[in-house]
Amino acid sequence: MNPFNYSYPVKIYFGDGITEQTLETELANKGKNTLLAYGGGSVKKTGLYDKIHKILLNSGKNISDFGGIMPNPTYAKVQEGARLVRENNIDFILAVGGGSVSDCCKVVSAQAKIEEDLWDYEYTLKKQPEEFIPMGVVVTVSGTGSEQNNGAVITHEEKQVKGPLWGAFADWAILDVELTMTVPFKQVVSGTFDTLSHCMETYFGKPGDNNVTDEINESVQRNTIRNIRALLENPEDRTARSELMWDSAMAENGILKLGKQTDFQCHMIEHQLAAYTDCNHGAGLAVIHPAVYRRIYEDYAPKFARWSSEVWGIAVDGKTDETVALEGVEALAAFIREIGLPCTFTEMGITDKDVFRKTADSCILTPGCARKLDRNEIYQMLAECE
Repeated sequence: MNPFNYSYPVKIYFGDGITEQTLETELANKGKNTLLAYGGGSVKKTGLYDKIHKILLNSGKNISDFGGIMPNPTYAKVQEGARLVRENNIDFILAVGGGSVSDCCKVVSAQAKIEEDLWDYEYTLKKQPEEFIPMGVVVTVSGTGSEQNNGAVITHEEKQVKGPLWGAFADWAILDVELTMTVPFKQVVSGTFDTLSHCMETYFGKPGDNNVTDEINESVQRNTIRNIRALLENPEDRTARSELMWDSAMAENGILKLGKQTDFQCHMIEHQLAAYTDCNHGAGLAVIHPAVYRRIYEDYAPKFARWSSEVWGIAVDGKTDETVALEGVEALAAFIREIGLPCTFTEMGITDKDVFRKTADSCILTPGCARKLDRNEIYQMLAECE
């Protein structure tokens, strides 16, 4: 394992039906002016908005609404939130929703404290924000693990770039299994694949030796696969939902990344594809992952073979590493079909090969787990997935 230092700033409240009591306790220690942030409407349709609004009022807070945060949050939406924070003297941000709401608010928290444009501040000046508006997160859909870290993925529409920005860590996050019942089941499945993707992108990073971090990762992957299957059989299964919620947290709280160089090439490709198409994140990853792995498994055959055996239960006797590795990649592809996610871009309504070329030419290139993909190879791969 590589050397590392580890500390973790986010306080986690995990349980079933814990939101009201936890909010009442935590809000007592926060400022009076609260920005209540949420997404496109399910939070209101299910009554969760009214419930949280009442808790805020009973806690003596002045509430400013920041709604309509989209699934792929835009930089313009971030600036809208930062303006609201300044205009209303906001001293606490409460993000209610999934990863998009959390991502947007983490960046709002940072932008509101500096005069410079945050995108230029981070990408041009190569600086990181150091002051933030305090924030908390109430998670309604797990999968992204966004509440666990200070990274955010934001679409800059003018630049046609969907890329990472660094913002605030949440002071605390509420992971209430009951709230996952308030979002469409399709979002649950898509989010679950994002969890599995985070695990795989970390697992296949360097070094490739079989260390304790990777063995924990294998366990989280197996647990994710088992529990999404259980949830498909019974969407009301709260035990499966609770397992998946913690899987999501484990994939992004840093534990699985200790001592490793991670590789997020599939994510970087999907992010840029979404900059041009606004596609669903989990669905895009579902198409991209098997395609990337079919191209690189031979370059990292022993690691892929171990993953095939430990995660997918592929028999290894009498087979080469390459054979076992490819069987695991095909097991992943079969699982994607099993859980109802798309296997081609046509299923997602994406058929314009010009978009594939633009994506390949502009996505961030990572060092790669087995080898670094070049732009022509990425284009060919995307076109083959049509």
